[in-house]
Amino acid sequence: MELTQQQSYTPPAGFFRRLGLLDWLYALALCAGAAIALDRYGAYMDYYEKAILVLTVPAFSWLGWKWKSLRALMAVLAVLALSAIGLYHGSLAAADHRFLLKYLLSSQSAILWMSTLFYLSTLFYWGGLLTRSPVGSAIGSKLCWAAVVMGFTGMLVRWYESYLLGSDIGHIPVSNLYEVFILFCMITALFYLYYEQHYGTRQMGAFVLLVISAAVGFLLWYTISRQASSIQPLVPALQSWWMKIHVPANFIGYGNFSLAAMVSSAYLLKSKGILADRLPSLELLDDVMYKSIAVGFAFFTIATILGALWAADAWGGYWSWDPKETWALIVWLNYAAWLHMRLMKGLRGQVAAWWALVGLLVTTFAFLGVNMFLSGLHSYGEL
Repeated sequence: MELTQQQSYTPPAGFFRRLGLLDWLYALALCAGAAIALDRYGAYMDYYEKAILVLTVPAFSWLGWKWKSLRALMAVLAVLALSAIGLYHGSLAAADHRFLLKYLLSSQSAILWMSTLFYLSTLFYWGGLLTRSPVGSAIGSKLCWAAVVMGFTGMLVRWYESYLLGSDIGHIPVSNLYEVFILFCMITALFYLYYEQHYGTRQMGAFVLLVISAAVGFLLWYTISRQASSIQPLVPALQSWWMKIHVPANFIGYGNFSLAAMVSSAYLLKSKGILADRLPSLELLDDVMYKSIAVGFAFFTIATILGALWAADAWGGYWSWDPKETWALIVWLNYAAWLHMRLMKGLRGQVAAWWALVGLLVTTFAFLGVNMFLSGLHSYGEL
């Protein structure tokens, strides 16, 4: 009997052996896109920027293999962004005359669509949760995906628009509060949508979309009161390739910390019997909270190290106890302590959830409060 079992056992296939033709075509398309970008714009890139572009190919190939929805998203973004770029014909004035640009695909139009779709998504997620309607939650999920599509399209087109203003003005759109708030919304939504598919539940969406809607609300206020949507030249401190990797890594951290906090609020409500029959299990909520903090902490750590290297390059020192740096350290220590207590002491339950929720306040002050109330070397992000 033992021999029969051994003979019938088939070891699982390796990761690469499980990949199909579409998986390899996706990776090939990424290689082709990077090659075209290098051919057309390589003269404007330094060695570091070329390295970043080349390294994105294996990184996004692996992500697309692990999460197939991501590669569909990238294909749609490529079509929309390239279509918009083609409509400009090298002139920003086209945004005022061409219908698709004016009402859909210019950066400002796409970002306004993103804002509207996120609000609608929030309403449908809450409607589905409160009425126990799978249809409402499903519509909320589709609207959230549509918002992500429009948001990323807006950012890609804004990147191109900045170069239409002048080759010395063009830059990746992660340089000010307006642009990073859009990035925050995109990252938070994208990580949530991954968890939604991975765990097969949409009940967390009502809570996660609240923090995204709050960010959208700030974004709209900031746009109207400060005319923040206009593209500005980079200040000298930001004219660095470090910005292209430091800022996205930072906001992967911020987005995951915020996601964890909103999931923790759902955990606290369920543990007190509020909406208990409508929310996922406490174990599932706890797992999402832990994974979000773990991923956020990893990227926030990378971003902090990159920030120190950037500071040494820009200001001549790795650390200066600037208010932004000090509060970044506070955020890092807060989540380092949370993870230590989780892994070493088995931190669970309401204490862990409250801690994650309070962590959002700390993170918000580090992200926004420092710019509002304190000044320092990072004053280029002030309100």
